[in-house]
Amino acid sequence: MANDTPRIYNYGSINIDHVYRVPHLVRPGETLSSTSLHRVLGGKGANQSLALARAGGCVVHWGRLNEGDRWALEPLASAGVDVADIELTDDASGHALIQVDDDAENAIILYPGANHGFDDGRLGSLVDSAAPGSWILLQNECNDAGKMLRLAAGKGLSVAFNPAPLSVEIADLPLDLCQLLFLNRGEAAALVGQEESVDSDTLLEALATRLPEVEVVLTLGGQGACHQHRGQRITLAAHAVEAIDTTAAGDTFIGYFMAARQRGDDVEQALRLATTASALCVQTAGAEPSIPEASAVEKALMALPALAAERSTL
Repeated sequence: MANDTPRIYNYGSINIDHVYRVPHLVRPGETLSSTSLHRVLGGKGANQSLALARAGGCVVHWGRLNEGDRWALEPLASAGVDVADIELTDDASGHALIQVDDDAENAIILYPGANHGFDDGRLGSLVDSAAPGSWILLQNECNDAGKMLRLAAGKGLSVAFNPAPLSVEIADLPLDLCQLLFLNRGEAAALVGQEESVDSDTLLEALATRLPEVEVVLTLGGQGACHQHRGQRITLAAHAVEAIDTTAAGDTFIGYFMAARQRGDDVEQALRLATTASALCVQTAGAEPSIPEASAVEKALMALPALAAERSTL
């Protein structure tokens, strides 16, 4: 990618994931033996930076990590992520305890640790360092996501926000400052005060009413994904694959979509790449190991049946 390409700065979490394979998710009061344990790099922020870089994007990661866990920088750097602005600290790293069952469902306990150690001065200096015309990507696993959103928008940077895990505070943020909002069905429903069981058209219409100028990408798991902006909608079905582990599927989607947008691909192509990358991701266990390389995604695009895009006007 050319040196003058605007960067994507990812204000994102870095976690150490402890992934336990179990026959079913642990029930209250139950003690259950796991069949395997993997300790790997994780966190929504790190996963999205990895996906961006493996997709060919130009990404700078803004994060915090315990000094003793600097091994977690290697997968990021090897993928092409700029890690120069990751702060090594005495604070305990964020970590997650992840159960993955035989149906590929997961349950996660998250400890934020160093991810919640950013202060106002650090946030300001990071935003000040961003090149004009760039994107800021953020999730909700680092502290003061709202403050970062306002700072970035105030500097005229484009903001892509994946408000996951969703918290009650998100509804009070100025989401209209975002250029792009990534939501899954549950997050979208909570944001517009609907039941998760309502159909996707209802969710998208409510989002269009609330955020008429914001691009929305709604991911629907096995049902595919929708992009909506200013009355125009593109829907693309998902590839039918056998899922083993869905842990990083959404992060993979976002990374590939953002990398496609960064290099100027149109929305339909971005959706195709992101959907195909996610289909590959869920067929491999773990977070970081499951995020595919761009070459694998291109090969899958040629091998898998072509998905028809449906366009509609609100």
